[in-house]
Amino acid sequence: MIAQPLTDFSRLSINDATTKVQWTLEEEIRGYADMGIHGISIWRDKLEECGVSKAAQLLRDNNMTVTGVCRGGMFPATTREARKAAVEDNWRAIDDAAQLNAQCLVLVVGGLPEHSKDIAGARQMVLDGMHGIVEHARQAGMPLAIEPLHPMYAADRACVNTMGQANDLCDVLGEGVGIALDVFHVWWDPELKKQIQRAGKERLLAFHICDWRMPMSDMLLDRAMMGDGVIDIPLIRSWVEAEGYQGFHEVEIFSADHWWKKPAEEVLQVCKERYLTVV
Repeated sequence: MIAQPLTDFSRLSINDATTKVQWTLEEEIRGYADMGIHGISIWRDKLEECGVSKAAQLLRDNNMTVTGVCRGGMFPATTREARKAAVEDNWRAIDDAAQLNAQCLVLVVGGLPEHSKDIAGARQMVLDGMHGIVEHARQAGMPLAIEPLHPMYAADRACVNTMGQANDLCDVLGEGVGIALDVFHVWWDPELKKQIQRAGKERLLAFHICDWRMPMSDMLLDRAMMGDGVIDIPLIRSWVEAEGYQGFHEVEIFSADHWWKKPAEEVLQVCKERYLTVV
């Protein structure tokens, strides 16, 4: 199946990490809307600076859809008290996301606890932590989107690294838990198509796009603009949409040495151009 060409920006969302250096959250909401982009995903540090109530009003005033709140998760820790604090922080994130009427709370689940080499134990802590928040999320009506991260982040950011592992968690946790698929993290996986099919429409809660640069100068802060790397984004989009996904396509680019140094309006214009030509 070939992905159908995109002809407008009705499904384009910008993760505000893409312009985090240039603009405040208020500037992002107004600026995206002014450029005809009405989807936004919001990081919690930006939300804290703005205030949840003010942000919610700005979003309504500018006809914005919150495609996700980033991030919950970060469950593994060396002590029971720290793991309990992580659960409580996730409860707050769920409540904030619900106040913004977000489509999901994205979970970056966390890596190894300090000084640990026990990745299986870390994964158990992730499952335990999610058991501690899933009922709160259901009561709030807030879907939880597990985001598998590339294995290079397994130690410090996410010990869930494939769509298969995310699907396994969804199997155990049940209703209200799905997946945020970021092409940057999963494009390499030989089982990707199969696991997208396993996830199906119900579990595919978010679709994040950027590109994988060669060479990459920093494994966190050197993501490429769509079309400037090796990821076959239209192919992956075709797999996702074959399962019935009709949600937003969310651009998320961390780029300390390139895109964060350019004016936000220029970055957004390139995002729009590439969205229609290479996504």
